[in-house]
Amino acid sequence: MRIGLIGTGRIGTFHSEVLSRHPAVDSLLVTDADPERAAAVATRTGATAVTVDAMFTGGGLPDALVICSATAAHAPLIARAARAGLPAFCEKPIALDLPGTLGALAEVEAAGSVLQLGFMRRFDAGYAAARAAVREGRLGRLHTVRAATSDPAPPPAAYLPLSGGLYRDCLVHDFDILRWVTGREVREVYATGSDAGPAMFREAGDVDTAAVLLTLDDGTLATATATRCNGAGYDVRMELAGELDQLAVGLDDRTPLTSAEPDGPGAPPKPWPGFLERFAPAYEAELDAFLRVVRGELANPCDGREALHALRIAEACEVSRRERRPVAMAEIPGG
Repeated sequence: MRIGLIGTGRIGTFHSEVLSRHPAVDSLLVTDADPERAAAVATRTGATAVTVDAMFTGGGLPDALVICSATAAHAPLIARAARAGLPAFCEKPIALDLPGTLGALAEVEAAGSVLQLGFMRRFDAGYAAARAAVREGRLGRLHTVRAATSDPAPPPAAYLPLSGGLYRDCLVHDFDILRWVTGREVREVYATGSDAGPAMFREAGDVDTAAVLLTLDDGTLATATATRCNGAGYDVRMELAGELDQLAVGLDDRTPLTSAEPDGPGAPPKPWPGFLERFAPAYEAELDAFLRVVRGELANPCDGREALHALRIAEACEVSRRERRPVAMAEIPGG
């Protein structure tokens, strides 16, 4: 297969390395707004650096595209791929707002093309095991879910105004995986946030820490918390409690958590430093799944509508935080 990759930043570089060694990929084309960065990645991975236009025109069209560009370019590139008949994998989000997301999805649906979104937690072994436990009834009636995403350090200040905010950029992963693991829809959210950390969050109109209470359509209660300032390390967990048993995802010997009990475990010697290390196998698995989708061997495991559902929850959280009230999902367009 001939694969094109657009965007050679941190995640694009990681994906290019995965694709370059995948047995189903015969050749890899890479491009970036910074040609020198694309050339460096091409040299390191044995890919060919080209222009963006070369991905869509000429005799050497790829069989599929992997979009890892800046977020603002996602929707236009998705639409362009759809019009060219190219299956596309895109890192989340499709767009930072509902109109942009709905417009890109309309292009994909009109063309009848493939769009897979990069919600990598769906391909993590722990989350997959939790989903199986819930679906098989091993926990009994699920009554409580607790999700947490904690980054070890804030992103660069220049990133914040482009990120969409903590709910859309970070917690959107928790919103997606909550739906995927439980098989339920969110009925209502109540969200709050704090900008008491570094001043750059206040300047960007964002928060550095957030908490959300979500009521699912079967009455299950879920909480989701996130922070950009977790100095102990990168911490992503989900705890699911049912009438028969409870289960934790992301609890291992690298979880940056220290017990206060006298005989409890101490701080891990090598805590997770970031998302690429924690979810490396999941990132590889999602790209392998995409290549199988392109070859017609697998149904799309995470299409664009899944991203829309998660974004709508994030939008509801923004309304809730701003207006200081519970927000029903029925209030958010696009359902």
